[in-house]
Amino acid sequence: MTTAVLDHVAIGGRELTDGWELFGGLLGGSWVYGGDVGFWWGQLGFAAGPKIELITPTASPGSAFLERFLAARGSGPHHVNFIVPDITETLTRIRATGIQPVGVRLDHPNWKEAFLHPRDAFGIVIQVAQQDGKPPALVPPAELPPPGPSCEFALVEHYVGDLAAAITLFRDVLDGALVREHDVTGAGHAAATGDGDVVAADRHAVAAVELTWPNGARLRLVEEARTYEAGERGGPGRPSAQSAEAATGRPGPREADRSGRLGALRFVRSNGAAFTPADRQRAARLAANLGIPLEIGSRSAG
Repeated sequence: MTTAVLDHVAIGGRELTDGWELFGGLLGGSWVYGGDVGFWWGQLGFAAGPKIELITPTASPGSAFLERFLAARGSGPHHVNFIVPDITETLTRIRATGIQPVGVRLDHPNWKEAFLHPRDAFGIVIQVAQQDGKPPALVPPAELPPPGPSCEFALVEHYVGDLAAAITLFRDVLDGALVREHDVTGAGHAAATGDGDVVAADRHAVAAVELTWPNGARLRLVEEARTYEAGERGGPGRPSAQSAEAATGRPGPREADRSGRLGALRFVRSNGAAFTPADRQRAARLAANLGIPLEIGSRSAG
């Protein structure tokens, strides 16, 4: 592997039966691997795109982080993982953007990892990891049904406070290839510049961009306007670049707004077939139980 890949989206819950039914029985995910490492995890793979990882606490002290997450937020998306070829180089790139990784663990021979805090990663934990060899093959959980019709994990949607800063992270640090931009009317067109730089002089002329990775993973970054509370980063309680310029007559440094939230996870049937109304009702119920926004649709939608 010579480039980073968006490897999986992890979803936490206290019990995973709904996850196995949704991502396995309905959306065609097949068992990859998993096991107990202080918390229990298991991954399902699809015809294209990243994997889904389901995680749940056990009685081990190693589950403390997940217990805190579930107590504070309930079931829902926990992190997005990028597998990288050289984690030392990736950490150097991350620090060059002004972000300090946390939870850096480089001592394991087969799995080295670090994390970006949600306040630095647009509202979601990002895990970067260097994987040398695969975990031992383990039998799938008894609750996992036979795979349903084959599907592709077609898109991860991520709402961000600062599109330019998000592009820096996901393209320049995590190797995404920028392939599409959307203007404020929602119309999309291929990025025209040779180096993939679509950040226009008027930042508000571009509302969203899409990036891809070699495994078929696709990420849509959507910039959304925010109303700031007093004292919040970039808000009235802290001088902005504009207020600094007004006070001094010189442009002030612009602080990136790294707020955000994970949006919809989109799946399409590999053969182009439509989901039935019963499929959609079942998916909506299971996704609500898991605390995730989900879209299922045809290949041409979006």
